[in-house]
Amino acid sequence: MAQQRRADRPRQRRRGSKDRGARASSTAHYRHLVNPFEPLRVLEDGQVERIHQAALEVLADDGIQVLLPEARTLFSAAGATVDEDAQLVRLGPELVAAFLATAPAEFDITPREPMRRVHVGGRQVVMIPAGGPPHATDLDRGKRTGTLEDFENFVRLMQHFDVIHTINPMVEPQDVPLELRHLEMMRTMMTLSDKTPFVYSRGRGKVTDCFEMLRITLGLSEDQFVEKAHCYTVINTNSPRQLDVPMCLGLIQFAEKNQVSIVTPFTLSGAMAPVTLSGALTLQHAEALAGIALAQIVRPGAPVAYGAFTSNVDMRSGAPAFGTPEAVKAALASGQLARHVGLPWRSSAVSTSNIADAQAGYETMMNMMGAVLAGANIIIHAAGWVESGLSASFEKFILDVEMVQMFAEVFQPLDTSEADIAVDAIRSVEPGGHFFGTQHTLERYSTAFYEPIVFTRQNFGQWTEEGSKTATERANPIWKQIVTDFEAPALEDSVREELDAFVERRTSEGGAMPE
Repeated sequence: MAQQRRADRPRQRRRGSKDRGARASSTAHYRHLVNPFEPLRVLEDGQVERIHQAALEVLADDGIQVLLPEARTLFSAAGATVDEDAQLVRLGPELVAAFLATAPAEFDITPREPMRRVHVGGRQVVMIPAGGPPHATDLDRGKRTGTLEDFENFVRLMQHFDVIHTINPMVEPQDVPLELRHLEMMRTMMTLSDKTPFVYSRGRGKVTDCFEMLRITLGLSEDQFVEKAHCYTVINTNSPRQLDVPMCLGLIQFAEKNQVSIVTPFTLSGAMAPVTLSGALTLQHAEALAGIALAQIVRPGAPVAYGAFTSNVDMRSGAPAFGTPEAVKAALASGQLARHVGLPWRSSAVSTSNIADAQAGYETMMNMMGAVLAGANIIIHAAGWVESGLSASFEKFILDVEMVQMFAEVFQPLDTSEADIAVDAIRSVEPGGHFFGTQHTLERYSTAFYEPIVFTRQNFGQWTEEGSKTATERANPIWKQIVTDFEAPALEDSVREELDAFVERRTSEGGAMPE
């Protein structure tokens, strides 16, 4: 823990320092963000209720296809109507209401470092970077197939910045065989980070292995493990109206072990959902409620979040479109729908752009603004996402962290104490004067304003003298310096040895394939 305590100490920063990004991680107040703003509304109360009732009608009359027989059996035993031939599950409004009543409005996720516990719900905001891209990209090597080394370096970056609250699979290490990939990814997360890890729901074997590795790292018995949530997963429905086998298994396993499921329909308006936003939101709502219901059937009170990922497609190509005006409105409406059913909810900050350029910045900011103004509790893909999620960019990770840290500063309360209202300082300066040299300024100037890690405030001359570099070019040495200087949080040798032995044993047994 000594290394961690050293990492937590504030460090001096000088304007213009080339390694400022590598030294700007000591921002402990970023670890637990609270959104002070009232959520914006895009719908009237009556419109929210209309969408909710329409979604209940879809679940009751048309149902959702559930491909896992075990899940259909659970639904049937809980009172749902099941058509085995069509694999359809129909849920009446009263049944849905009963399941929603057991889902917690707020919960904690506790990793091995208690100071990095995240609280989900209320006005808390959990920032999570990109997850799932098969490719990595940077200015030096361009776009390439993701490797274990790329994943390890992204974990180092995620661990470094306090404003990133959990570890996400920012790139898939495709140089590791699929049956062993979960073992290497989990070992990396356990040894290079002490933040909350993500676990893919890709079958019982994979999830069981990851739970066991997490339990080893935390030093918990199986009974102790289920007392609290320690990890999370994302459950994506196969829109429209389908829960496939691995997603059903994930909902069941995570609920059984009291771990967190973020149930997120993949409703892209015009493709997997109606072309109208209200129609897409209705489908999103129905599918989310169905997935949440399954988790509550397995374990009433299991921690779940309402996931919202509704955006649209480009109607000329069919390609996903992110950072659009439609996505912002969908986020605002999703927040209202989640609050209507009393659940914490997840949104996103994503982009369609293929590289870390101006389009990527604008689109990510549009989505982030929609999520923040809508009161999202979890914002996934908040850093590093490019190419509609096909690639994770090292430079964009740094650029996005800058943006997220700026939001974190906006969240900080405004001080209206006598000292900050500064009447005496105002009186001390003659009309037409300046405040640069006042005692009030000298006492506060080093901490008064947010100091950027990659953005520049140089004038044109200074910027030109230093190479006329774009923000993306300035981000390149920053991420590399962080990776080079990285020190992993302390982990007992005995725990590391037990993890290695587990991975070695499961590797010799053939690992686990997806289901």
